[in-house]
Amino acid sequence: MRWISLALLLLFLSGCSNLTKEKYDKIEIGMSYAQVIDILGKATECNTLAGMSDCTWGDEKRYVKVKFITDKVMLMHAQGIE
Repeated sequence: MRWISLALLLLFLSGCSNLTKEKYDKIEIGMSYAQVIDILGKATECNTLAGMSDCTWGDEKRYVKVKFITDKVMLMHAQGIE
C-alpha cells in the first residue's frame, strides 16, 4: 500500500510541472525576466554576463531555455515539453 501511495504522489507531482507547451507559448520576445518567472516559476539555473542571461527551467531531457538581454527575452527554446 505504501508503494502505491508513493507512486501516485510521484505521478501527481510530475503532472503539475510548469514546463508545458501552453506555458511556453505564453512567453514572448520582449517580456521581462519577472514576467517569465510569473509563467514558469523560478529558473533551475541562470548564467549572467555583461547584461545577458541564459536561464534554464528543467533538466537535460526536458527544458525551456530563455536568453535575456538587458532583462528582456530575446531567444527561447524548448525540448521535451508537451
